[in-house]
Amino acid sequence: MEHLIDEQILDLQIKATKIRMSIIEMLAEAKSGHTAGSLGMTDVFTLLYFHTMKHDPKNPTWAERDRLLLSNGHICPVLYATMAHAGYFPIEELMTLRKFGSRLQGHPHREFLPMVETSSGPLGSGLSQAVGMAIADRINGGNKKFYVLMGDGENNEGNVWEAALLAGKEKLRNVVAFIDRNFIQIDGDTEKVLPMGDMAKKYEEFGWHAQEVDGHNLVELNDAINRAHAVANKPSIIIAITVPSRGVPSFEGDYRWHGNPPGGGPTEVVAKDKQKEVALAELQTTMDQLMALRK
Repeated sequence: MEHLIDEQILDLQIKATKIRMSIIEMLAEAKSGHTAGSLGMTDVFTLLYFHTMKHDPKNPTWAERDRLLLSNGHICPVLYATMAHAGYFPIEELMTLRKFGSRLQGHPHREFLPMVETSSGPLGSGLSQAVGMAIADRINGGNKKFYVLMGDGENNEGNVWEAALLAGKEKLRNVVAFIDRNFIQIDGDTEKVLPMGDMAKKYEEFGWHAQEVDGHNLVELNDAINRAHAVANKPSIIIAITVPSRGVPSFEGDYRWHGNPPGGGPTEVVAKDKQKEVALAELQTTMDQLMALRK
């Protein structure tokens, strides 16, 4: 188990802020896409790609790499931005998001971008895919980790729970799933659309090791991943409590940013023609504060 030291935490926070800036820029350029979940899950993605996972951007098809499966594919801006900053493809390519002919479609497409593990879009598929991969890996004598990213609203889907049952029954200790518990979905509050109840308890009843942590606290997240890796005979679920649109205070907490880009979001706080500018300015303030700590 590798614990984070202060210098690593600061470096990861700086990377996360750069990734959030790229997310704002690419969504504003595309004039389409999902802001809230992409910004909200940036800390999780940053930790996975820059600290946790075994992977090689110079050899993206390396057979021994860990696998990351994005089930809620609509937050692909955070996947694309993190992979670009990790060196999988040029950061400049992010500006092609959702454009005709781009590799960076509105949902990830493996045939267009081979370093993406699976195509995603229809919600509820990612956990089933990970369970199948993990069983195959065990049959083949492998030792890979399978990290799955899901939304909380996505857990409305019945096939998520079918996969959870099978993973628990098969004691797939190499499956570590994250739920973005931001309490929003496109129609509003998750607890009003379809109440989720005690998600940790539900997964525990299905044979999982469950933890609930602050999805923006890198130390808590890292410690939770370490504990998940130490579990001998169960898959693990990490319920990450996040703030929608984290990092941009003017956008935070408003479910209407779920499916709107800067320039197309709600106008009560920031006018549409100022949304990109304000978001980048707020992120730059965070960056300046972090860089000051580095000196």
